[in-house]
Amino acid sequence: MFSQRLATWFLGTTVNMKGLILVVDEEPGTRRLARFTLEPAGYVVRDCEISDVFVEAESSQPCVMLVADALPGEFGLGLCRTIRQNPSLAGTRIILLITGGGEEKRRAARDAGADDCISKPFSAGELSSCVEGVLRGVKGPSVPVFEPSEVLIDRAAMKLSIRGQEVTTTSLEFRLVDYLAQHRGRVCTRDVLLDAVWGEMQFVTPRSVDACIRRLRDKIELDRTKPVYLKTVRGVGYRFDANVVWPTFNPRCTCRACLGPVEQYGPAPVATSKNRKMAVHA
Repeated sequence: MFSQRLATWFLGTTVNMKGLILVVDEEPGTRRLARFTLEPAGYVVRDCEISDVFVEAESSQPCVMLVADALPGEFGLGLCRTIRQNPSLAGTRIILLITGGGEEKRRAARDAGADDCISKPFSAGELSSCVEGVLRGVKGPSVPVFEPSEVLIDRAAMKLSIRGQEVTTTSLEFRLVDYLAQHRGRVCTRDVLLDAVWGEMQFVTPRSVDACIRRLRDKIELDRTKPVYLKTVRGVGYRFDANVVWPTFNPRCTCRACLGPVEQYGPAPVATSKNRKMAVHA
């Protein structure tokens, strides 16, 4: 491992490595964990000061950036948003390292342009899985797409398009498909979906998720009996299996909505299954 790092430093490139990962975090423990976890897996890991982040990222073109949500003189969400507005970093995946959990923070991270987020403290296994997850299926720099794609989700306008056709949804249906799409390829249990999408709404049960999924399938699937996008994992929950495009905000716009942070759906209270009032009917 030492020889690989030495060769990388000397040559200034990531020879025979999976790619470069930049860690933008002031905590030494996080930096050490990233190196010890990701370097044996074949990545080059570099620490990066906040003052050098854009020069370093533009010159080295990392495949992933690990960005803390709290940085000296800078908020991680704002940094994510600025990175996303830089065309030269279009192919870089961003993982936001958030202090504490809560769906409100995760939703804000996604709105800021993060590909995924992970709560501190995290284990080596969680970090490795998160990095592999954001890189899975990425074969080259991603380019912002504004034309209709197979699945397009525009949060700013709350519009969903399937195969180039706009689909009318309720706000609840939109939030559900957006959440599943953000976690595409992963199985989400009904309880997770209730907490993330329904929040503290009263009189909901796991059957409420099933009913909403059925309505979405009627709208987005060609054959709801053979779903292509919304898959059921029996006894567990649901999985979204489609490539999705989220149009980026206009980088030249300086309005508050584009520079944020903005909560697209209004305040999202952190909810748990324990404090939700249950009812007999969905």
